[in-house]
Amino acid sequence: MTTIAFPKEIKQDEKRCALMPSNIKAYTLLGLDIVVESGLGDHIFISDDAYEAAGAIVTSRESILAAGDFVITVNKLPLADVKLCKSQACLISFLDPFNELDYLTALSDSGQTSISVEMIPRSSRCQKMDALSSQASLAGYSMVSIGMQQLNTILPMMMTPSGTIKSAKVFVIGAGVAGLQAIATAKRLGATVTAFDTREVVAEQVKSLGGKFLEIDLGQTAQTEQGYATELTPEQMAKQQAAQEACIADSDIVITTAQLFGRKPPKLISKETVGKMKPGSVIVDMAAENGGNVEGTVAGKTVLKQNVYLVGNGNWPCMVAKDASQMYANNMLNLISEFADKETNTVNLDLTDDILQSCVITHAGNIVNPVIRKHHNIDLEKTV
Repeated sequence: MTTIAFPKEIKQDEKRCALMPSNIKAYTLLGLDIVVESGLGDHIFISDDAYEAAGAIVTSRESILAAGDFVITVNKLPLADVKLCKSQACLISFLDPFNELDYLTALSDSGQTSISVEMIPRSSRCQKMDALSSQASLAGYSMVSIGMQQLNTILPMMMTPSGTIKSAKVFVIGAGVAGLQAIATAKRLGATVTAFDTREVVAEQVKSLGGKFLEIDLGQTAQTEQGYATELTPEQMAKQQAAQEACIADSDIVITTAQLFGRKPPKLISKETVGKMKPGSVIVDMAAENGGNVEGTVAGKTVLKQNVYLVGNGNWPCMVAKDASQMYANNMLNLISEFADKETNTVNLDLTDDILQSCVITHAGNIVNPVIRKHHNIDLEKTV
């Protein structure tokens, strides 16, 4: 029988968890044992008793790590904890494999299999297990919420006895999952919303949500098979920055969501453009923790520069941690269910499966993912 272990998150300010009591019955119906670290749901007010009542065994961190055939977390396990896991265990979490070569090397040296949830393909079959998209959707909502709280005006138009208050103007750069949710949320709250994306194919999606799509002729642009925007040339970047400057200057809230998967995010807003915004305006930079889309944002902080608030708080889904936990926990349940065998009460990872070929990063003492091997210039001829 396969045991699935759920340790508590220990990253500072992390409030999410990878399991909700409502998921446990589904795991047990697959014939799987569930072990949970005491305090797993403390940040979202879920007690150990609730997990036990649902059928989980609640015990110490050391005990569950030693017992787990699969260890599922939101953030990657510290290496000190990896050493407490079985050498044949499978670790599942956000791994940031493009930027964590030392960590991946340590995993491969210790023998564990690892699955990076960022690398789960964006396909119809994988939609139910796409944690990257589920968390990005909540990030889009949270960024509008924090931008609204920071702004010293209201978002909707309002008729009052003393006159009419105009609706706030929100400009969203990047219309991926997070951007589209930001557009929808800002529009529901009554703002006038404009958006831009290098992929013209998303223009109809922006308009369907009630937003205006800013037309900028950048010439030839494209997107990857997974739906991510491809990197612009320096000339295209300069053209985009110049064309969107007037819209930024006229906006009350600007939300930037441009991230290039596996690479540093592009700088989209210069300090000169920030200086042209109205005093008290707000820029929420989704990419702040990875380098930022905006010149001057500080990862993990809100700063006031040139009378404009630059918000780089990061970990946006954590602001709605209960819903974020439920969505992530459902994604992980769907991933495990895909490879569970009810007859043997086990989870069997068939590494020839197209999902696992994309998201398994380390296995049997090697970094095996071809995309990650190429990115880190690992000898492709080496037997894996």
